[in-house]
Amino acid sequence: MILLTGFAPFGGETVNPSWEAVRLLGETEGFAAVQLRCEFGAALDDLRAAVDAHDPDLVLAVGQAGGRNQVTVERVAVNVDDARIPDNAGRQPIDEPVVAGGPAAYFSTLPVKACVAAARRAGVPAAVSNTAGTFVCNHVAYGLAHLIATERPEMRGGFVHLPYAPEQVLDREAPSLAVPEAAKALRAIAEAARAGAEIRAAEGALH
Repeated sequence: MILLTGFAPFGGETVNPSWEAVRLLGETEGFAAVQLRCEFGAALDDLRAAVDAHDPDLVLAVGQAGGRNQVTVERVAVNVDDARIPDNAGRQPIDEPVVAGGPAAYFSTLPVKACVAAARRAGVPAAVSNTAGTFVCNHVAYGLAHLIATERPEMRGGFVHLPYAPEQVLDREAPSLAVPEAAKALRAIAEAARAGAEIRAAEGALH
C-alpha cells in the first residue's frame, strides 16, 4: 500500500494541485489518497490518522510550490516552523520547532535521485530540492520523517512539491504543470521509491 497525501487549497487559492494529482492517482489500485488540512499541527494529526488507517509501506506527502517549474523531490526537512503567511486556521508560528527536542533535520528515506530520474523518464521535468520551505509542507515533511524515525522504521516516506496547476496562473506569470502530468510523475516517483535503489548522479545546487 502506498499512501499519498495532498493539501487543501491555501493562501487564497481555490485549488491545490497536490490534492488534485494525489486524488487522481489514488483512484488506481495500490494507492490511497488522503487530504491534509493546511494547518500547523492539524496536518500532522491528519497524517497520523491516515497512516494508522492504511498501514502503508510507503508514504508520499505532496504539496504545492508555486513558482517552481519542475516537480521537486525534497532531500531534507528541518525542525522549524516559520510562516510568512497564516495557515488556513489563522496560525502563523515564527521560529518554533515542529517537534520540541527533535533533531535539527531529517534526510528523506526516499531514493531521491532515483525518484527524480524516474519522473524524467516519464517525460516530466523534475529535480532534487534541498529546501521544503518553512510552511506547512516542511511541517509535514519533518513530521513524517520523525514518525518514521521514532515509530515506523519499517515504513519509507518523503515529500514531493508540484508547480501550480494551469488554472492558477491565468492572471500571473508563473510556471505550471497539468494535473495529469503531475500524477504521472508521482506514479513514477512511487515506483522508484518502492524499488528503493538509489543512483549516483550530480543533482546538487550552487545556491
